[in-house]
Amino acid sequence: MPGAVLLRSATATAARQWVGVQRGLATAPSTVFDRTIKRIQRDRAASAANVRDFERLRNEVAWQVADRVQDIDRTFSIGLDLGCGRGHVSNQLDGELIGTLIQTELSGGMLDAFDADTADRGFRVQADEEDIPFRDDTFDIVVSNLSMHWVNDLPGCLTQIKNCLVPDGVFIGAMFGGDTLFELRCSLQLAEIERKGGFAPRISPFADVRDCGSLLQRAGFTLLTVDVDDITVNYPSPYELVQDLRGMGEINASVKRNHTLSPETFAAAAAVYQDMYGNEDGTVPATFQVIYLLGWKPDPTQAKPAARGSATHSIADLSSGMTLDELQAQIDAAKAATKQNK
Repeated sequence: MPGAVLLRSATATAARQWVGVQRGLATAPSTVFDRTIKRIQRDRAASAANVRDFERLRNEVAWQVADRVQDIDRTFSIGLDLGCGRGHVSNQLDGELIGTLIQTELSGGMLDAFDADTADRGFRVQADEEDIPFRDDTFDIVVSNLSMHWVNDLPGCLTQIKNCLVPDGVFIGAMFGGDTLFELRCSLQLAEIERKGGFAPRISPFADVRDCGSLLQRAGFTLLTVDVDDITVNYPSPYELVQDLRGMGEINASVKRNHTLSPETFAAAAAVYQDMYGNEDGTVPATFQVIYLLGWKPDPTQAKPAARGSATHSIADLSSGMTLDELQAQIDAAKAATKQNK
C-alpha cells in the first residue's frame, strides 16, 4: 500500500450513503461474480514485481485470523487454508499449532509467487473455493483469509467447509463485509448520476454481517461467533486507492460490471470523494469492513447450554447476604455434581 496509512476502528467514521447493493444471501445461489476474471486479476497481481507493497491489509487480517487460531487451547494435526493467496496465514501461525497445512488458491500465479520461507510450501493445491476437492471428515481446522467474499454460492461453500471438517473441527474465516469501500461506491454513484443520469455497479457487492450468523447455522455449524472490525486506510487520493485495489487483486469482478469509466467521470468522483469524506490533511479514508466467522462442526462431546429453567441460583442472591465467594463455592459444587452425573 504505497503512501497509505492504515487505521483501525470499531465503526467507520463517515456516514454510509447509497449502500444498497449488498448481497442477498437468503435466496437461491446465482452467478454474481465472474470467477475466471477474478483468477486472471489475482494472477496479474501476483506477477507484479512489487506485489509485497500491496499486501499490508491482507497480512493484517491474516494476523487476526492466526490470533484466533492461537486462542483455541489445542493443536491440530492437519488443516486447510482456503484461498491462501501467497501463504499469508501460514506465515503468521506458530509452526506447532497445525501439523500440516494444506493451502489452496484459485490463482495459480499466487501459488507460484509464494515466498521461499513460507511454511508448508510443498502442500499447495490450485482449487476453487466453490468446489472444495477434499473428502468429508478430513481436516481438524479450516481457515480462510479474504477470499470468500468472491464466492458466488456462499451458503454452499460453508456447507462444503463443514463437511470436510472432522467432528468437533473448527472453521475460522475472514471476508469483506457490506460497508467495505462505501466512500468510493457513493462517490462513483453520485458522479455518474450527475453526468449520465444513472450509475453502473462499480464496486462488487459484499455480504451483510447480519446474514453471516444465519449462514453458518444453515450450513450446520454450532457454537458460532461473528464479529466485525472496520479498518480505515488513508490514501493521498482516490487514484492511489484504485491502484491499491488493483495491486491486491480486489477490483470489481461482478458479472454485471461496466467495463468502461471515463477519466472525466472518475475525476468528478474523486472530487466528490474529497469533498464528502476527505481528511483535514488532504488524504481520503477508505473503509474495509472485515467480518470474522467462527463455527464448530457438531460433536456429541461439545458443551451444551443448560436446559431453560434449570438455574439453581438467582442474581438476587447477591443482595440477600450471600458473598461472591459463597456464590462461587456453590457454583463449583454444582459443576462437580454435573460431572459426576455424566
